[in-house]
Amino acid sequence: MILLQAQTAVDSVATAATSAPGISLFDLLLKGGWVMIPLLIMFFLTLFIIFERWLAINSNGKLEESFIDNMKDFVQQGNIKSAESLCRNQRSAAGRIFEKAVGRIGYSIKDIESTIENASHIEISRMESNLSYLGVIAGIAPMLGFVGTISGIINIFYSISQSNDFDISTIASGMYEKMVTSGAGLIVGLIAYMGYHLLNMKIDRIALKLQSGAFDFIDVLQKPITSRS
Repeated sequence: MILLQAQTAVDSVATAATSAPGISLFDLLLKGGWVMIPLLIMFFLTLFIIFERWLAINSNGKLEESFIDNMKDFVQQGNIKSAESLCRNQRSAAGRIFEKAVGRIGYSIKDIESTIENASHIEISRMESNLSYLGVIAGIAPMLGFVGTISGIINIFYSISQSNDFDISTIASGMYEKMVTSGAGLIVGLIAYMGYHLLNMKIDRIALKLQSGAFDFIDVLQKPITSRS
């Protein structure tokens, strides 16, 4: 008898599963409730920041070896005007940094190094602008998703306490609808987290190239200064 009842229960569950209608992704997201609105805003804001910062970092982070070599040649020849013009035409972080450095030629090496360091900090800060928003979204989105889920669960059990109708199908349907917010929050947070760290890694690589170029530039300046003494 017990085995028969168990088999009947399994058959009924299987029948319900096969006959259950499918649901589209859009309809599923709508079932998440009001929490999906801020999560959706965060999602599009995350994509916008990642795309905008990626283009900006690629544009400002260009540092061609020919640029460093040509600038060193102009400096060694004493052609400071051409070196400044070359830097100005780069329209990149490296161009702006070395334009300021070339403009300080004639001052002490320590003063030029300080100029390069300060200019580099400014340019790196420009590249990192708005990245902090990705860090905030990466932390807030999952928590906001959990808040939506907990809020939905509270509403489910409140309705049960008012109606005294403890139906497992009602609880199950309400649970999966409210857990949509947790899934959405985790996805948005994951995208923001990945974007934040990938863009920071890209900036770190650019900073390393700028530092290498600065060392080459200072090394060139040491020669004429040494020959004059």
